[in-house]
Amino acid sequence: MSKPESTRWTALLALFILALLWGYNWVQMKIAVQYAPPFQFAALRVSLGAMSLLFALAVLRKPMLPKEIPATFWAGVLQIGGVYGLATWALVSGSAGRTSVLVYMMPLWTLLFAWLFLHERVRGLQWVAIALSITGLLLILDLPHLHGTLVSKALALLAGVCWAMGAIIAKQVRQTVKLDLLSFTAWQMVAGALPLLLVVLLVPATHPIVWSQPFVLALVYNVIPGTAIATLLWLYVLNCLPAGTAGLGVLLNPVIGVLAAWLQLGEKPTPLEAAGMAAIAIALALNALQAMKSPS
Repeated sequence: MSKPESTRWTALLALFILALLWGYNWVQMKIAVQYAPPFQFAALRVSLGAMSLLFALAVLRKPMLPKEIPATFWAGVLQIGGVYGLATWALVSGSAGRTSVLVYMMPLWTLLFAWLFLHERVRGLQWVAIALSITGLLLILDLPHLHGTLVSKALALLAGVCWAMGAIIAKQVRQTVKLDLLSFTAWQMVAGALPLLLVVLLVPATHPIVWSQPFVLALVYNVIPGTAIATLLWLYVLNCLPAGTAGLGVLLNPVIGVLAAWLQLGEKPTPLEAAGMAAIAIALALNALQAMKSPS
């Protein structure tokens, strides 16, 4: 197996692990917002995640100072602060499974932005994958019976847009400048924490954090596998695969989210949701085949 092909297989494996980590995290986020205001929880999650990655930089004796500060700042604000803040807020009144699906409209935005700003082409089987993905997402959403307030839906969709914009910035800077992935991730986390901490300072909390065992466990999961490790994996995937391919790949995340919400929270998927997940699974297989055929 050639090195480029081996790298693509490794990136696709990382994308699958990422789906497990991020997909299940929707359940943990839903649990957490029952015990803490959304922005207080998001700020805790991202700040502690940033500190854990900065600690890893120090332990590994990597350079601590950030590079490409403007791009790192905006990528962090958008795909860390914007996504985690808005998505957590959306979960207050939206269900875990369906909120995750709305956020994961992100790949459609990513393909659009990648075409506009990175000049990436949509190739072969990706057209079929896009059609199946849209079909699957619409089936899972079940629009006539979509729960949650209009505000919750808008927040979730805006989180997806922020994520796509941040992904494009991260992809673009890594195409032009050689950056240490751990350092780039850590400083993005720092940048993402800043707007969340600002909201916490300026907006009074509706209620104090209840430091119960379920909340602490949810916070630990969010900080380590759900934020620090997952963000590192995501940036690795973006570095190895085209942004559009990486974006389509994360469509597995809401499938995991819906299944986990069913098993742990009792949010049983409807027949339409099951059909949607099957369509997305087929789309992912086609997308993976195209990723192996196309140069990275």
